[in-house]
Amino acid sequence: MTIRIPRGKSDEVIEKIIEVLDAYAADHPTAQIDLYRQNAVSVRIRIIDPGFDGRGKPQRSHQAWQYLERLPDDVQSDISTILLLTPEETKASFANFEFDDPIPSKL
Repeated sequence: MTIRIPRGKSDEVIEKIIEVLDAYAADHPTAQIDLYRQNAVSVRIRIIDPGFDGRGKPQRSHQAWQYLERLPDDVQSDISTILLLTPEETKASFANFEFDDPIPSKL
């Protein structure tokens, strides 16, 4: 599965995040991963993974952070949103709508 940057450009922080998310994608080949820079200090990540089905928010978060914790602290500090959904949950998730059509940042 390819990791997409649906808006904006890549930068050094985005590339470091992609490196660890490549490992997630290799271990979870049915997952869809998107990320983008919302503003100078904020990166948003969305992982849509059928494997999240039946798992609570803490379990999903732990699964994702097993990869993201490999990042240096300064890179982790740029992550402002991690959206962890099953494909079915994307249809009703307000956060998913915001991810797809974000309100422009004032920063």
